[in-house]
Amino acid sequence: MFYSLHDAAEFHAAARAVGGCGVYVSDKPGQHDFNVLKKLVLPDGSVLRARYPGRPSRDCLFVDPVMDKKSLLKIWNLNKCGGVIAIFNCQGTGSWPGLESKTEEEDIIFELSGKVSPSDIEYFEEVSGGPWTQDCAVFRFNTGSLTRLSKKESFDVTLKVLQCEVFTVSPIKVYNQTIQFAPIGLTNMYNSGGAVEAVEFSDSSESKIHIRGRGEGEFGAYSNLRPKSCSVNSEDLEFKFREEDKLFAVTIPAKNTSWDITICY
Repeated sequence: MFYSLHDAAEFHAAARAVGGCGVYVSDKPGQHDFNVLKKLVLPDGSVLRARYPGRPSRDCLFVDPVMDKKSLLKIWNLNKCGGVIAIFNCQGTGSWPGLESKTEEEDIIFELSGKVSPSDIEYFEEVSGGPWTQDCAVFRFNTGSLTRLSKKESFDVTLKVLQCEVFTVSPIKVYNQTIQFAPIGLTNMYNSGGAVEAVEFSDSSESKIHIRGRGEGEFGAYSNLRPKSCSVNSEDLEFKFREEDKLFAVTIPAKNTSWDITICY
C-alpha cells in the first residue's frame, strides 16, 4: 500500500505499475492525488497489470540499492506485446536491520547515474517473435521521448534520491518489407504497453496495422513511415506524427473501455 498524496507517491506508483501486482492505497477519504492515480488505474477501476511479478535486472542482483551510495534499482516485466522497465534511486531512503549506521547529511549521495538497456528485460523473445528487426522502440514516460535502440544498446539515466523513470520497450517489427512498427500503448499511463492486447497486419488494397487494446488517453507507437489515415473503432480520427523520433499518436475518445485502432499506409 502507499499514499497517493505524498512526496514519494510517484516513486511508489511506478513500482506498482511494473510489479505485476494489485494496487492498494492507504489514502484517507478526500486525501488523494488523482494525477498520480490516473496514471496507474483506468477510469473503470482496472489496472494495466503486467504479466509476471516484477523482478530486478541481473546487474542489480548483488548490489545494495538502498545503502551502498552508488547503485540504482531496475525492475523489469513483460506485457503482451512488449516489455517495461523502471529504474529507481533508493539510496539513503532506509537501512537494513542490523546494518543501521549514522549517516551525516553530507554523506548522502543525492544524484546517481546508471545504464538501461532493452537487454535488461529477460525472456524478451516471448514478445519479439515474427519479423523482428532486432531493434526496439524505447518510450520514456516522464519526458515523452521515443528512441530507437538495438537490443544490446544502452543509455544513461541520472536520478536524484526518490526519483524514478519508467521505460516501455517494444520490438520494432517489419510488415510488407517497408513498414517498421512498434506499439507503445497509452502514453499517459506508467505501464503504457499494458494497454495493448494484440497487433495484426493485413495487406489487401492497402497495408493496414490493427491494434487492439483497452483504456482511454493517448495511444502512441513507433512508425518509420507517416501513415495515410487512422481510425479508432471504425471512426476516422486525426493523428499526430513527430518526424524527429517517428512517434505516431492518436487520442482514444473518452468512455472507450476497449478499442481497435486501424492504421493505413
